[in-house]
Amino acid sequence: MTAPRPAYGPRLAWGLVRLATAGVIVAAVISQLGTTVSIAEDRGWHLPTVVGNFFSFFTILANIAAAVVLAIAGIWVLARGAVKRYEPHALSVMIVATGTYMVITGIVYNLLLRGIPLDQGATVPWSNEVAHVIAPLILLVELILRVARRPVPWWTIWIVVAFPILWVVYTLARGEHITNPRTGQAWWYPYPFLNPYLTANGYLGVAFWILVIAALIIAVASIAVWWTRRRRVVTDVSTTDEPTTDDDAVEVPAPADAPPPAPADMIAATEPPAATVPDADPPPSPASVLPEHRGDV
Repeated sequence: MTAPRPAYGPRLAWGLVRLATAGVIVAAVISQLGTTVSIAEDRGWHLPTVVGNFFSFFTILANIAAAVVLAIAGIWVLARGAVKRYEPHALSVMIVATGTYMVITGIVYNLLLRGIPLDQGATVPWSNEVAHVIAPLILLVELILRVARRPVPWWTIWIVVAFPILWVVYTLARGEHITNPRTGQAWWYPYPFLNPYLTANGYLGVAFWILVIAALIIAVASIAVWWTRRRRVVTDVSTTDEPTTDDDAVEVPAPADAPPPAPADMIAATEPPAATVPDADPPPSPASVLPEHRGDV
């Protein structure tokens, strides 16, 4: 068996972009975590609570998931070399999910949180931009390019929305039982729009923002799934690991100079007469048939 040829062209380039993006995201998360822990130690804050709060931000969780999925997808593309194949179904679903989370992260931050003053002593500026702007843009391009993307079923949308639902339940249940290490308040919520003490109308206002963001997540996930299912032309069937599906089928028109099809009666007239097949011998009587030998008897 010959080794696969090295990946080339757009696939090579995008595989490297995936790996580079995963590395930058990991560096950004580690840098911000290191700064947060250092400040907590200097100010005598409860370190387990600070670390727990850090990993309770949707932005952090979405970026970690995106880094893992991008690393797997980048390695998969480079390992396949020049062979054009659909990526595994699970990988396509994970890319649609993490891509949706990152796009939502970029939209929510830049529309709702960009204008809020941040504690620059606790926030690494370049890490903040990577997590909220650069990485979401690259994941948006990932969803658009659909490099080696397998068409995913519509029920993928429910997989996408499952994690945000669990995260909201966890956040609201945890918030009332965590003392803010920075202010000493008897509650802690990662975002102002989820904090019933800061949002207008309390929990009713929180419910409003949850519904708005949930609708946005469903909309982005629906577009991402639909985009994977758009028709595409298979240019080289020999390099595809599965046949074209109904969603992807493209009818190829006949050449302009092709002769018209012959009528059915003309085809019947030109066919040679069928050969006469002699009657087969009658089957033997049951008494003359010996019992068949079976290996398990």
